[in-house]
Amino acid sequence: MARRETFLVEVAYAKPGQQMLLSIEAEEGMTLAQVIERSGLLAQFPEIDLATSKVGIFSKLSKLDATVRARDRIEIYRPLIADPKAVRQQRAAEGKKMSRGGGDAAPEEEG
Repeated sequence: MARRETFLVEVAYAKPGQQMLLSIEAEEGMTLAQVIERSGLLAQFPEIDLATSKVGIFSKLSKLDATVRARDRIEIYRPLIADPKAVRQQRAAEGKKMSRGGGDAAPEEEG
């Protein structure tokens, strides 16, 4: 029986104050779910539930049964705490200025 080709992929997961980026050896034909399982992140972060968590490759949503390719970055996404659209609407209603990165903008100096 021929040995399957192996290659490296990355698995990323982040939560406030902690980011994980692991290099994992994958085999030809492996799925996102199999690579995530192999990474050990499910044991390390019990809050990850692949039945409800969204996953992607390089910021593009993917299904757990999608096949990985060499040098893919598999990302496990956390649920949003607040709907970004609702937050923008609330800030607009309150009359707050938004800076480019979000949050309260500092008042501009007159010169």
